[in-house]
Order: sequence, then structure tokens, then C-alpha cells
Amino acid sequence: MNPIKVLIVDDSAVVRQALERTLSSDQEISVIGTASDPYIAAKKMHSVEPDVITLDVEMPRMDGITFLQKLMSQHPIPVVICSSLADKGSETAIKALQLGAVDIIHKPQLGTKQFLEESKILICDVVKAAAQTKPKKRNTPEKGIRPTKKLTADAVLPKSTSKAMVQTTEKIVVVGASTGGTEALRVFLEALPSDAPGTVIVQHMPENFTTAFANRLNGMCRVTVMEARDNDSVVRGRVLIAPGNKHTLLKRSGARYYVEVKNGPLVSRHRPSVDVLFRSASRYAGKNACGVIMTGMGDDGAKGLLEMKESGAVTIAQDENSCVVFGMPNEAIKLGAADQVLDLNRIAGEVIRICK
Repeated sequence: MNPIKVLIVDDSAVVRQALERTLSSDQEISVIGTASDPYIAAKKMHSVEPDVITLDVEMPRMDGITFLQKLMSQHPIPVVICSSLADKGSETAIKALQLGAVDIIHKPQLGTKQFLEESKILICDVVKAAAQTKPKKRNTPEKGIRPTKKLTADAVLPKSTSKAMVQTTEKIVVVGASTGGTEALRVFLEALPSDAPGTVIVQHMPENFTTAFANRLNGMCRVTVMEARDNDSVVRGRVLIAPGNKHTLLKRSGARYYVEVKNGPLVSRHRPSVDVLFRSASRYAGKNACGVIMTGMGDDGAKGLLEMKESGAVTIAQDENSCVVFGMPNEAIKLGAADQVLDLNRIAGEVIRICK
């Protein structure tokens, strides 16, 4: 299998070098060039076409958003936005997702050995996922440092042998998504009524970007969408999105459902992890829950969805035709974890029907 060809576009020489070093550490990825601005990138693309472009948003001569729009309207190539932590940067990155970018990564930063190892895992996985997508035209050295063991949800919430509380009239919805999920979630949430069941979502996204993502969705949907905070109640008409870099669990005290937001290791190569959310829903909601797994690379959420099904929850997987990357749903389907496999446009309606 040929390595994934990546072109790095960033005006910072330090960032270009750090990204090249990070991506080149994975034998499945080959950095074919770097460019300090889109004009130089365009010239390099005449001689060799990349499979994926990592793109800064703030550059001289032409900004990343303008370059992205030109690419998507003329010659679509999977683009991963490489953004800073600044509030303005995160809002611009969310706009880039609307315009056709596949995903977002943080600009590489200095940190502890564990931080750097996790960053390599996350950055390389995003690029690999992007390479599997097929964007449509829009009119507008070391063998990768990986954990010695791929951790499961046990690392955050040990599996329990006790059954969830008895069924109640109040239903809870939990959703997991990754690559392509920002658009899939928009479609899903826009179709929900204002009194939809309380919903908790894990979308694989870096720290500081989930606030802008939630705010954007809140302005488009009838339900209230917000980034989850520790101890937030899960109630009708409210959607909580797990903050980047934090695991989010569903909990229950008496009749009240709420979320716990906590630190922890990468689970199924992610933080937040869908498996962690789904396991908590299996334990604390059981038959009162509905689980949905959407587009995304890898298998995060597949085992968790099976645990939900085994606890009596109704489970749904997005079908292949409507997925950007048919990874996570496919793994769940292969495990027998999905009661139903549905087109994206049918999921919201079925969730409402199930929860009535």
C-alpha cells in the first residue's frame, strides 16, 4: 500500500518542521512538500498531487479560508485545518469545516513526553482518516509512537456486572461521531424538535474547538446546544457536546441524569471517547437510552454500542452511503451492535419515534 502523500501549508517554519517530523514518524504517511503560503502550495501541486493537505488559516498573501474555497470549487482535495488555540482561530476553523475541510488539528506544541506521544497519535490518525474521504466540489522514521496497549473504556469506567436502573418514561440519547461528524451532527440536530430527549454527544475534536462548534449548532437548531460542563443536567430540549480533550460520561442520581466531565488516558485512541460515553449510558441508563454511532474512522464506540444493546438500549448505526468514512458504524455493525442501520436523514425521526 502506497503511503499517504501530505502537503503542509503554513507560514511558520517552526510549525512546518514540527508537522513534517510528526507525520513522517508514521510509515503510512509521506510528506511530499511544505509551503509557506497557498501560492507556493499551488505551484508544488502542479508537479505532484497530495492525498491530503494540512492548512493553516492565517497566512500572508492568501488566507487559508480563501485557498480552501478555491480548492473545493475547482479541484477538491481532503484538507485538514491546522489551527491555533485562540478563540478567533477556533471560530475560523469551524467555518472551514462548513466550507469542506475534513477535520481540525492543533498546531504542534511543546509538552511532556506523554503529551507529545498522544499528539502524534491524534495528528496522524486525523490525516489517515482524511485520506479516506472523497470531498465533492462546492460552489462557494520511528514507526509512529503509539501506546503499548490500545486502551478500552475500562481505563476510565470499569465494566460493571450489575444492571442499569429500571426503565423509566424519560429517555436519553447518546451519539458518537468522528470524521465527517460535524456535518452529520448538523443534519441530525437540525431535524430534532425543541422538546427532543436530552442528548449527549462525543464528536472527536481538539480542545477549545468544541465551544465554537456548539455555539454554531445552537444558532441553527431548535434544541439548545452547549458544550458540556461537569454536573450539567441532561434534560429535554438540551444537547451537550463533550469538550475536546475531556472524557464525558452519563451519570444518574435518582431521576436526574447528568454528565461527568473528567480527564483520563486516550481510550480507543481518543479523548473524548465514544466508548466511554456509551459504556456510561449502558450502566446508568440501560433500557432508557438510545445510542447512535455515526461516520468516523476506526472503531471507537463499536464495543460501547454493543454494551448498550446488551443492556436493553435501542441502537442505531449510520449507513455506508451517507457516511464520509464508514469506519466506526461498520465496526459496530460487524459486532452485531446495531439494531438498525439507517441513512443519516432518517436517524433523527427514528430517534424521536423510539423515545416517545
